[in-house]
Amino acid sequence: MGNLVVVGVDGSPSSLAAVGTAAREALRRRAELRVVYAFSLPVRPMYTPPDPAPLERLVGEAAQHARSVAPGVQVTEAVLTGEPVAVLEAESRGAELLVVGPRGVGGFIGMLLGSTAVSLATHARCPVLVAREEPAGAGPVVLGVDGSPAGEKAVAFAFTEAELRGTEIVALHAWLPEYAPVGTGVEAPERLLAEALAGHAESHPDVTVGQEVVSGETRAMLVDASRTAQLVVVGARGRGGFAGLLMGSVSQALLHHAHGPVAVVRGEA
Repeated sequence: MGNLVVVGVDGSPSSLAAVGTAAREALRRRAELRVVYAFSLPVRPMYTPPDPAPLERLVGEAAQHARSVAPGVQVTEAVLTGEPVAVLEAESRGAELLVVGPRGVGGFIGMLLGSTAVSLATHARCPVLVAREEPAGAGPVVLGVDGSPAGEKAVAFAFTEAELRGTEIVALHAWLPEYAPVGTGVEAPERLLAEALAGHAESHPDVTVGQEVVSGETRAMLVDASRTAQLVVVGARGRGGFAGLLMGSVSQALLHHAHGPVAVVRGEA
């Protein structure tokens, strides 16, 4: 992955908020920001392609907004033909972060959260941050921990993000005692949480880490924690996920219901 943040835009207030979020992320990372508008051409006889001038103006305005939010960040622009999810998935191959809004219009017509954001979080080759129109608060980075091997990259991403933001991590592991294996006690989930964080705290000594083991359903616990978080970080597919499923129920629920921005990190390279 390169020193690049990519943001998808379409002229909606949702995507403009994503541009602001992406600009701040690029500034933290000392990365270049690439603003991308993608649109599909309907397949029908005698179709006249759209005038590129308004599209280029839209992208230019988004890029100017990024420069106003984060002066000094190098911003490039692109208007690309193709199905938006496919275009942004391709863009993600050279990026360290892809930022999108939760819903949109224009190039993303008909793609509400559940298709655009979920599809990208499922297939993008880098972490995907789904912004919200409301500014993120000043709370901690909340990290959902399940102890799965696929979740290790989410842990690493959360530590890096907390360090870049100058804030603490609240590492949360939710479990349902009635479903625990026979013979395990409270120490089992606490040990799982500690082992998942081992090594990362040592490599990020300036990041304060709080560990919380809570009894309850994971999705509900993380959605509730998102109320006071400036970012929630989860893996794309956690422990117990079926082999053919790239997106788990927890990450999907957060994309739909979290009260603030959510970063989904795939375990695969």
